[in-house]
Amino acid sequence: MRRFNRVLGALAAVVVVGLAAGCAGPGGGGGGDRDKTLRLAYQAFPSGDLIVKNQRWLEQALPGYTIKWTKFESGASVNQAFLGDAVDIGAIGSSPVARGLSGASPIPYKVAFVLDVAGDNEALVARRASGVSSVEQLRGRRVATPFASTAHYSLLAALAKARLSASDVRLVDLQPQAIIAAWERGDIDAAYTWLPTLDQLRGSGTTLVTSRTIATDGKPTLDLAVVSDQLIARHPEVVAAWRKAQSRALELIARDRRAAATHIGQELNIGPDAALAQLEQGVYLTPAQVASPEWLGTDGNPGNLANNLGSAARFLLDQKQIDKAPTPELLRGSLYLTGLPGELQ
Repeated sequence: MRRFNRVLGALAAVVVVGLAAGCAGPGGGGGGDRDKTLRLAYQAFPSGDLIVKNQRWLEQALPGYTIKWTKFESGASVNQAFLGDAVDIGAIGSSPVARGLSGASPIPYKVAFVLDVAGDNEALVARRASGVSSVEQLRGRRVATPFASTAHYSLLAALAKARLSASDVRLVDLQPQAIIAAWERGDIDAAYTWLPTLDQLRGSGTTLVTSRTIATDGKPTLDLAVVSDQLIARHPEVVAAWRKAQSRALELIARDRRAAATHIGQELNIGPDAALAQLEQGVYLTPAQVASPEWLGTDGNPGNLANNLGSAARFLLDQKQIDKAPTPELLRGSLYLTGLPGELQ
């Protein structure tokens, strides 16, 4: 745990220095309303978020704002950016959200959207050269994953099902790009990660379990979008416009997946066929499903997502990854439901 805190501390310094300086936006300090810069943290996995970015829908919906997109490698770094007041809206997995809402000082943000539900787009893969063909065979092996991510949560769940603890394997905290390098050098035996890194590993690896299977075992993971409390308080109309753009992207995925894949592929620097293959591995809700009782819920009626985050937090507590889980009341209050379902229509 001390090593984990040192890693996050170093990461926080990098993120805050690199992003916060001179970058105050609608929810932060500095220029306040005069500096109309909307700062968004995105990750390079197939989702409607990349469609919104590629098609510049926010620029069209918010002509008075400068839209600034910054790429992050994992949810842990997104959390640190929020702590440093460097972003206003961020794409982040459910496990790091559960972590961010835990402890004595929860990160001041709220869940405002469900980007996707993890399926085969996150998985545990072993190098064929390692000879590992099952999760049980990972005992004593070096297994990499980005700590505090949905992949990390799913890895711990997979180990627990195989009756292994985190101490039974040699866990290595690596970001997706670093995983590829370690994999190619033979420094690791397996990795739990997500697309597009995952597809690169599959070429010389064996899939042991996917997050789709982990979900059927009662531990689903999701890619969520969180919004800073300051942005919600000062500019709820910006959040509403952003939600409409995200809903539009989900509708495109449902209506014309090839067109959606073309836009996503342009952001990932891959062809539309490859992007479509990646897109098919995830589970994408409709806007109506996002605001349903099963997921986010509606104004005054928090959905089951609060319970999902609670389950993730309790699991992380059992694994000694956090010191204290958030209360059910805090988790229900962490869902931003004002304007739902109307803002998704």
